[in-house]
Amino acid sequence: MNIEKTIQNHISAALKAEFDVEENNISLQPTRKDFEGSYTFVVFPYIKALRKSPVELGNAIGNYLVAHSGVVSGFNVVQGFLNLSIADAAWIDLFAGIFKDKNFGQLPDKQEVVMVEYSSPNTNKPLHLGHLRNNFLGFSVAQILAANGYKVIKTNLVNDRGIHICKSMLAYQKFGNGETPESAGLKGDHLVGKYYVEFDKHYKAEVKALEATGLSEEDAKKQAPLLIEAQEMLLKWENNDAETVALWKKMNEWVFAGFGQTYQKMGVSFDKMYRESETYLLGKKFVEEGLQSGVFFQKEDNSVWIDLTDEGLDQKLVLRKDGTSVYITQDIGTAELKYNDFKMSKSVYVVGNEQDYHFEVLFKIIKKLGRPYSEGNYHLSYGMVDLPSGKMKSREGTVVDADDLMQEMTDTARERTMELGKTEGFTETEANELYDTLAMGALKYFLLKVDPKKRMLFNPEESIDFQGHTGPFIQYTHARICSILRKAHEQGIIGKTTDYPILQESERDVIYLLSQYPQVLADAGKEFSPALISFYVYDLAKAYNRFYNEVNIFNEPDKNAQQFRVAFSGLVGETINKAMALLGIKVPSRM
Repeated sequence: MNIEKTIQNHISAALKAEFDVEENNISLQPTRKDFEGSYTFVVFPYIKALRKSPVELGNAIGNYLVAHSGVVSGFNVVQGFLNLSIADAAWIDLFAGIFKDKNFGQLPDKQEVVMVEYSSPNTNKPLHLGHLRNNFLGFSVAQILAANGYKVIKTNLVNDRGIHICKSMLAYQKFGNGETPESAGLKGDHLVGKYYVEFDKHYKAEVKALEATGLSEEDAKKQAPLLIEAQEMLLKWENNDAETVALWKKMNEWVFAGFGQTYQKMGVSFDKMYRESETYLLGKKFVEEGLQSGVFFQKEDNSVWIDLTDEGLDQKLVLRKDGTSVYITQDIGTAELKYNDFKMSKSVYVVGNEQDYHFEVLFKIIKKLGRPYSEGNYHLSYGMVDLPSGKMKSREGTVVDADDLMQEMTDTARERTMELGKTEGFTETEANELYDTLAMGALKYFLLKVDPKKRMLFNPEESIDFQGHTGPFIQYTHARICSILRKAHEQGIIGKTTDYPILQESERDVIYLLSQYPQVLADAGKEFSPALISFYVYDLAKAYNRFYNEVNIFNEPDKNAQQFRVAFSGLVGETINKAMALLGIKVPSRM
């Protein structure tokens, strides 16, 4: 049963029967908590045309619904708002339908392929806090789209070439003394990142020394020997110099091994990895074609551009005068490669909002080139993550490292859990698994509950709290439900949706929330917003805890009511599990 649809149909019938008005576009909203009822119909838009007062109109529709709908048991009219109370039998029928639906939480197959590209790290440094938001957001959006019925391909375009990579390589070559991840006791990405910072330290010293000779800061930065050497190394790499390529491969292998460990800890994965070293030349063919068709134009110095001034942008370089590609050239080619690989109808790029202009230009170029995937590109632009200490800078070594932060969260989860005595009877292995589950749940939930478009401040202490709007609160609610189900099993109580004539208000609230899950899932898919799922599952956990505090399941003398409440608890637990899985969060069965 769809209560909302039933009410909408009968309101249309009421307007026709009572006032001879044809109206099929009926909108309902949840009743405000300070009024009695579950659904509200706003009668204001009809008052003038029907020449009725809000109370007259509300009463007429309300009485019709009570008499004919079979789901509305009562109503009240407050000014222009018709608040509708739903019969317990309707709530129970609704719950029974959800309970029996084996596909609840999975929308029908859309027969479409969607690609979600996220992570996109550089191989000159380890992943940091900003990457955590990116990875959690990309993985969660992929999960949400899969639950919406799409076939989802998760991809990662790794930036493994360029001047920044050569900076780490050059610093290692000069100052590394043959150090390896094993000899240094460091993950490979951390070791390479160490030399990126080392480059910056020595480079700044050279710039300062040059400034002391009378050079301007701008000239000193250009003439610093280290930078010139790094630029020469990049040319060697592009010319396939054997020694340079061998060093590049070795250091990249260290980084990829380190990334793999970090991704595993994060709980994210990819179906396909693309590397810029393999894709950066691909766009040149399309630049040539675009020149022939007039999409691009060539300047006197042989550089190639596109003029987007008629679309409110500017002129954009797509090929340097020496014929080398720029980022946008590479992205044009990579978009074609990805489409050829997977023929997706939509491609979602999860990239920070500092790249908004880049993607606006890229999508316009693809459209002007007339590519078959030109209408399916979407930039999921998200805000940066700040800390109380301010903005992070990789080259200065002030970044909050992802591995360190995840470990710190696990340590904090251990301390909090032990303080609260929530690991009684756990083996050491089980306890450690719980600490990891709580830590990653806290971290992911805190980063995903904020609208992706908003910049945010990450507070580790607040995120791990077992009360309030946090991951651990929801995880604890799931563990509580699992405890109830275990006790019910021990007592031989089987969850059933048998006749149960009287519901508590808290039970009605929970059933209403359960019924909203498919719509929330659909909305989250349309808006690419895990925040919608986050708020939903928090509201569900909060509503269930209200029920738990008001109703004692095991002291209930009515066996039908007891069986219903066990089934009720089980379905809430399953829905919490499904919703949290969409966020990439595990929920414990014991705490």
